[in-house]
Amino acid sequence: MAAIGFIGLGNMGAPMAANLIKAGHQVTGYDLVPAAVASLAEKGGRPAASATEAIASAEIVITMLPAGPQVREVYLGNSGVLGRAKRSALLIDCSTIDVDTARAVAGAAQEAGFDMLDAPVSGGTAGAVAATLTFMVGGEAPAFARARPILEAMGRTIVHTGPAGNGQAVKICNNMLLAVSMIGLCEAFTLGQKLGLAPQTLFDVVSKSTGQCWALTGYCPVPGPVPSSPANRDYAAGFTAAMMLKDLRLAQQAAGAVAAPTPMGAAAAALYQLFVDEGSGRFDFSAIYRFIAKPAPKI
Repeated sequence: MAAIGFIGLGNMGAPMAANLIKAGHQVTGYDLVPAAVASLAEKGGRPAASATEAIASAEIVITMLPAGPQVREVYLGNSGVLGRAKRSALLIDCSTIDVDTARAVAGAAQEAGFDMLDAPVSGGTAGAVAATLTFMVGGEAPAFARARPILEAMGRTIVHTGPAGNGQAVKICNNMLLAVSMIGLCEAFTLGQKLGLAPQTLFDVVSKSTGQCWALTGYCPVPGPVPSSPANRDYAAGFTAAMMLKDLRLAQQAAGAVAAPTPMGAAAAALYQLFVDEGSGRFDFSAIYRFIAKPAPKI
């Protein structure tokens, strides 16, 4: 079993760290929120008073942080991972960040003598709790082979996507597609209901026809057809609209950098921006249905 330093014990990091503990690993964790560190200790982890303390004896360092600036600070700062971790430690960043930052930090890690992987996840908080996440992993093949047993304690599908930064590239492409699919579904259900179709009827046909997709059969945005979807829990978040907006912005940033045409991705980003701006960022991203289906204002 491995000694793991885990930095970032938020909605995703906390259950991921807990699953590592369940798998028998020694996990020392740090978060800016003291209650998160205390919760890890209650689950059998070791609390750390700082990021430096969390990684001091770690064979594996895992980070799950909000965005690129935090990743740069944690790894490249004056008291960062690259200056404090053991040179033999394997570094795994599970944050969802911009591709340029992922590649820059991985390059700095390589120059400092570390193996590093970018390993963003898909599956939301439910997948983090159930240890069924999908990991999209960028980095060198030997480092991936070393990381795989650790990642398998937290996820069901572990995919090596190529060199550094490719994990982030896959993640933002996937989530851009998911957002576009979700908006299309919301528009279809809104149109169907205005034409007199019951949501269940439309679901029964589309789920067996050419419009079928995971966003429909696994995460239907309309209450009723899929009992496990957030639509049946007042859109309590598995993956918030604010987080989807973040990923769409990352996709648009990457598209601009390589001159890739993404008109639907840009439209999705604009729509989610409006939805978040009205104060709905805390709801599940499928709650965009309520924004699309709401009655037009009377003139």
